[in-house]
Amino acid sequence: MSKCTYMNANGGDDIIMTDIFKALSDETRLRILSLLLNGEMCVCEIEDCLGLTQSNASRHLTALKNAGILSSSKQAQWAYYRLNDEFCIENRELINYLTEKLKSLSTYESNRRNKEKCKQPDLCN
Repeated sequence: MSKCTYMNANGGDDIIMTDIFKALSDETRLRILSLLLNGEMCVCEIEDCLGLTQSNASRHLTALKNAGILSSSKQAQWAYYRLNDEFCIENRELINYLTEKLKSLSTYESNRRNKEKCKQPDLCN
């Protein structure tokens, strides 16, 4: 049986398939992922949109990033998260499946509506 492995976002150890599924096994992480399927978001936008505390959002974002699913960048004091391009290329079928199935989460529509409100220009200031 072969492993699906690649370097994690920090250039560290290889990621194996079990790491990916462990990261996806939490509903809050799936809600975060459903927001990020449509583009990059600042941590403060994610917190506001999902009603998460800073520490809770950080913990879940770190788990997704460590599994190679997300990547991040900093602009001034703000951290922005997006789907990891390499992950999406190597796991295209999984991303397609998640894109379709995340729409069936009971929270999907309310999260989508909240995302529009959270994209206010002054939210992170």
